Amino acid sequence: MPPPTLKPFERPYLPIIYVRGYAGSDAEVDNTVADPYMGFNAGATVVRQDWEGVVHRHYFESPLVRLMKDHDYRDVYHVGDEMPLGARVSPRSVFIYRYYDDVSNLLGAGERRDIEDYAEGLGALILQVRERICEDGFYDPETFGVHLVAHSMGGLVCRSFLQNPRPSVAETVKMVDKVFTYATPHNGIDLQVLGNIPGIFSRNNADNFNRRRMADYLGLSPDQSRNDVASLDGKFDPDRFFCLVGTNANDYGSASGWAQRVVGPLSDGLVRITNATVHGPWEKNGRTLNVQAPRAFVYRSHSGSLGIVNSEDGYQNLARFLFGNVRVDGVLLIKELTLPPRVQKAHDEDRRIRASYHFDVVVRVRRARWELHRRLLRENSAIFRRFDDLFPRAGGPSAVHHPHLFSAYLALWGRKRRGVTLGFSIDLGVHVPEYEVDRRLFMDEYYPGGMLFRDKFNFEVTPPKTDGTEWKLRWGSDRETPNRSENPLEPIEGSEVSRLLPGFVEEGDDLYSVPVRQGSRPGIDANLILRARPWV
Repeated sequence: MPPPTLKPFERPYLPIIYVRGYAGSDAEVDNTVADPYMGFNAGATVVRQDWEGVVHRHYFESPLVRLMKDHDYRDVYHVGDEMPLGARVSPRSVFIYRYYDDVSNLLGAGERRDIEDYAEGLGALILQVRERICEDGFYDPETFGVHLVAHSMGGLVCRSFLQNPRPSVAETVKMVDKVFTYATPHNGIDLQVLGNIPGIFSRNNADNFNRRRMADYLGLSPDQSRNDVASLDGKFDPDRFFCLVGTNANDYGSASGWAQRVVGPLSDGLVRITNATVHGPWEKNGRTLNVQAPRAFVYRSHSGSLGIVNSEDGYQNLARFLFGNVRVDGVLLIKELTLPPRVQKAHDEDRRIRASYHFDVVVRVRRARWELHRRLLRENSAIFRRFDDLFPRAGGPSAVHHPHLFSAYLALWGRKRRGVTLGFSIDLGVHVPEYEVDRRLFMDEYYPGGMLFRDKFNFEVTPPKTDGTEWKLRWGSDRETPNRSENPLEPIEGSEVSRLLPGFVEEGDDLYSVPVRQGSRPGIDANLILRARPWV
């Protein structure tokens, strides 16, 4: 008889391994190992009060429960045992990497181990997962893949496994399909007074967040340890590595509030916003580019009942990145930021002009009360650009840093009806800056809180059908057609965008352009460039 045909794994619904974050004290370690899901089962009932001071009730059941209810995942415990022999393990399973068990006084020797050891154990778990799912001869091990989901230091365990050749096995690394990190200090932890956590803070492995130590366990060269250890170093595709960044420093109560005090406001209470993402290099279209990994910003703290893991915002980004159908990126391509007349006159006279621009952006999906992405000046998370970043002076840097507004993943799951569309909106604001002329503040005609531009754009996307039809987009502006999207939006040719935004456009991408203009002085002349691509 011919051998039975093995069933391939159903992408993108691959096994998920959750890697939890740092536990400081021995008591925290013991509490961690006493929890079978190590926090991935934690939910929340309230979200932080809104701008009117009203606290809204919202029952978020936990990422684990939602994955089970929404996407048919399950755990791997049976009659009190983990993956017992004889019990079938489904490909749609959530595994908890219990690397703290050996550290605890309850289940282990009570001794801390190096992060490289944890990374090596992660590789062993991936192989064990493949073996258990494929052991009955039903699934094809050659098509096996796994998603890694991690919180805080757990993301550094994942990166050590992916990047450091000592704990990694190249063939096992190739089995990782996507990585999603919540609030991971990819570039270390910085304190307002001491800077990067000193390496001498070795108690309970706190030096895991020191850049010199990080460069070692990430397999980076020593010269990368001073300022930037957030590079994936060409070991993993940045496009398949998502970073969820928290921006609420106020609601993180760890260490009686001391953590948020010493870290500062531009953070989630523990990890600074600028330290919570990763980048390339990676080869794309025959060129090696420093690719920024997709990321989203949400108004959540590092952990706790108002934390980033047990939040609807976090879960929606997780599920859409793992299982979504469409990726949409938005960049604001700026042609001109006009100056007040007297400042413009000084600029024409070649006097030195300085201004700092803040860009607000909020991305929502239709019929949802939560947000996929949120960066606001009043919450210390707006996108920041200097005048010289956008209009370089002669002899200065030649690259123009157009603001990358968002990367969002949209999904069609659970929608069977014909003519289904995806709806989302982009709330965009550009603040009037404080101007300096020859290092002196220009305060004439300046009113704090002013906006160069403010509008909400609404989009309705019809994905292509199997008959070869193209994407269809309709859009509308709240200025003209509030909360409606009635105008057809045609694709644009990408050569000029590719020139202005190197590496942004790839073969097969669909590009769209929406005008962003405010004709007064000061004002703005720009285009919101949307890039849409299928996502698997």
